[in-house]
Amino acid sequence: MVIESCQIPYRCVYPLSALAIILSEQSFGGEELNHKVMICGIDTSSLPVLKQGEMRTLLQRAKAGDNEARERFIFGNLRLVLSVVQRFSGRGEQADDLFQVGCIGLMKAISGFDLSLDVRFSTYAVPMIAGEIRRHLRDYSAVRVSRSIRDLAYQAMQAKNKLAESLDHEPTIAEIAQELSRPEADVIFALDAISDPVSLYEPVYHSEDDAVCILDQIKDDKDGESQWLNSIALEEGISHLNEREQKILKMRYFGCRTQMEVSKEIGISQAQVSRLEKSALKQLEKYVTL
Repeated sequence: MVIESCQIPYRCVYPLSALAIILSEQSFGGEELNHKVMICGIDTSSLPVLKQGEMRTLLQRAKAGDNEARERFIFGNLRLVLSVVQRFSGRGEQADDLFQVGCIGLMKAISGFDLSLDVRFSTYAVPMIAGEIRRHLRDYSAVRVSRSIRDLAYQAMQAKNKLAESLDHEPTIAEIAQELSRPEADVIFALDAISDPVSLYEPVYHSEDDAVCILDQIKDDKDGESQWLNSIALEEGISHLNEREQKILKMRYFGCRTQMEVSKEIGISQAQVSRLEKSALKQLEKYVTL
């Protein structure tokens, strides 16, 4: 069995005894993952699956300091790591990076598993592996989040789980904020900050001919269809005003001038400016949809 170190992307070297990882392809996705990842030149689809009794025996020996048993146990649970890694496909991360991080989670699970409890190892290991991968994605994603905000978000998630058990319902943001003695706005901001970014081109619906992306469902209220139609209508309406009315509107709404300033420049009273302005706006309402 070949023994190598795995270079973790965040400049940390963690010894993966029993693993020499070779990936036949850098990208991965969905069901094809098991056939693409090669470990020690072996197709992962042929990796051994340990029986429950054998797994418990190896784990007991590993806990007692038997390195060979530990390596056999890790090798026998690589399928478990791969099954968890598949959940995170399409995140823009290399398969080998996620696999290495998942293996770290597996080894942490081995170290932390309590044999005295009547719990299957996979039940304990899967959340550990998934948590290690999520932590990697959050801490080393393209969107950088400060440590203090990440810590608050993790505290909020822990408080959420704690309150869900004690309250028997999904806790609200207000309840989580009260539990942490923090403002609701801070909790909301922290939880949003660690949320996984989603591409605007992420498909949300597939049909035979085409796919509907998130971008297709977003409306731009600032420059929507009604906005530019109103701009055309407004231009048309202004063209029907006389020269003095156009000048008053231009000075009032584009020059930010007061009625008194307009009256002095045009040479009429403020009351006349007000009357002409109201008359012009009344005419524009015929062209523009409010």
